[in-house]
Amino acid sequence: MPRTRAVIFDLDGCLVDSEPLSLEAIAVEMRNLGIHDASAREVGERFLGVAMPVIADYVSERLGRPVPADFAQRVEDRLLASYATKLAKIAGAGALLWGLQGQGTAMAIATGGSLRRMAATLELAGLAQCFADTACSAEEVANGKPAPDLFVLALERLGLKPGECLVLEDSPHGIRGAAAAGIPAIGFVGGGHLDGKRDQHAAVLRDAGAIAVFTELSQVAAFIQERAQEATN
Repeated sequence: MPRTRAVIFDLDGCLVDSEPLSLEAIAVEMRNLGIHDASAREVGERFLGVAMPVIADYVSERLGRPVPADFAQRVEDRLLASYATKLAKIAGAGALLWGLQGQGTAMAIATGGSLRRMAATLELAGLAQCFADTACSAEEVANGKPAPDLFVLALERLGLKPGECLVLEDSPHGIRGAAAAGIPAIGFVGGGHLDGKRDQHAAVLRDAGAIAVFTELSQVAAFIQERAQEATN
């Protein structure tokens, strides 16, 4: 087994507990357009980890007409306004990242969010310094998850090969995207958006190709450490 030289993180739902805020922001804007039964649960079940253009296409289908040109902007403005008082890191995120840094393990972000959202999230969560030159947004590639493009970009910025990296994801789209790029992926189901359905979602991630699934970031840290020890034996 090659040594894990870097970990590529999905951001929302893996390092910051932002998915409940994001899903609700999308649902609110859908209701504002007249889709009165839109809910955060519906959006999460269909589009967790998917870039906004795909969601906008679905909203257009529900409406029977094109979405307003500023739909994504409205969602993002609403979301970032909520971040000021409601954004929180996933428990153990800081310890995991600082620990990886201390071990000399590189790190990258591969998020379906926009560059603006990614930058604001990392800054407000106090994590920007961990990903100074390796934060990758779906805005920078032709195709978002589950295509491999975003992970390929992360590999380029890390200067590493797929087998030297590990991906942490909370969505099946991300797991599949990592696999398409040749990178082994582990699943995470500790985010608040998965309350009440962790076991069900863990099965979904395993079916998508996750090599392991965890509910705590401390477990993720232990898994990475075990892989490092196995690689040196």
